[in-house]
Amino acid sequence: MSAPAKVLVVDDSATMRGLITAVLSADPEVSVIGQAGDALEAREAIKKLNPDVVTLDIEMPNMNGLDFLEKIMRLRPMPVIMVSTLTHRGADASLAALEIGAFDCVGKPLPGDARPFGDLAEKVKAAARSQRRQYAQSAPVAPPPAVADFRVGRKIVAIGSSTGGVEALIAVLQKFPANCPPTVITQHMPPTFTKSFAERLNRLCAPVVQEATDGARLEIGKIYLAPGGERHLQVANVHAPCCRLIERDPVNGHRPSVDVLFDSVAELAGRNAVGVILTGMGRDGAAGLLKMRHAGARTLGQNEKTSVVYGMPRVAYELGAVEQQLPLNAIGEEILKMTAARKEGTD
Repeated sequence: MSAPAKVLVVDDSATMRGLITAVLSADPEVSVIGQAGDALEAREAIKKLNPDVVTLDIEMPNMNGLDFLEKIMRLRPMPVIMVSTLTHRGADASLAALEIGAFDCVGKPLPGDARPFGDLAEKVKAAARSQRRQYAQSAPVAPPPAVADFRVGRKIVAIGSSTGGVEALIAVLQKFPANCPPTVITQHMPPTFTKSFAERLNRLCAPVVQEATDGARLEIGKIYLAPGGERHLQVANVHAPCCRLIERDPVNGHRPSVDVLFDSVAELAGRNAVGVILTGMGRDGAAGLLKMRHAGARTLGQNEKTSVVYGMPRVAYELGAVEQQLPLNAIGEEILKMTAARKEGTD
């Protein structure tokens, strides 16, 4: 067995530090090697203890978590998991952290939570195994392709992602023109985060990006993000395709689940669809992407080198669900090629 993942827990609350430590210490493959109450203590602990992973509170005295994260990524890049309150403000800060380079975010528990911090230990272990990515300043937002250069066909695009998906989705969707094909997305996220993420994508991208609502018609130039929480996103109605939010148990441990979305797209659109699986832990979406490919859809997967976690794309590739495996920066353009109208008509 490989050595346990070494973790430094950083939070200004002694109670929260103790709770996080208890949750992580219950996993024999994780070792909490230190705690810190603020950024100054954390900086010294990182130098002294050399942890594999840091869990970092967003709101701290002396220096907030986002500022400290920026320094970590610039001076000593390493996997950092942000710990945030499940509020709109916390969601905005968490999304900013993911764009800076945080590995993932988890929400602080609410009273009565049966599993405080959920799968934090699994995320820590995945972070410890992840590739160490060098910090880079955010590049200026590239202008989207001109509308005149793209004639949309009749295909629906379905995208699934998890850990690392915030950065990956931004990179893909910023390549889309304002008249992009109807696009549905399931990204594993806490319930309060998806609305903020949709708003963030809407500001960054040329198409309209919104949280999916039950019954929303799939339209050219619109992107629909599955809301986190109690329901799964599907597509329905072959004559007037629309979003459906359904109450159902978690699938592959997730709600919403990428498999549930991909299964519905395979049944509704068949060959008139493109399925894309991006970075993420686990296997959610792999079986659904295979079902899409068997139904005649075009399918893409993010390659190992550019994935924060090569879990979901790897399983999909090994199942034979992925027609083409591509680096992240090539996926947006390939989607447009696959969904563009043919000269003699529409695809």
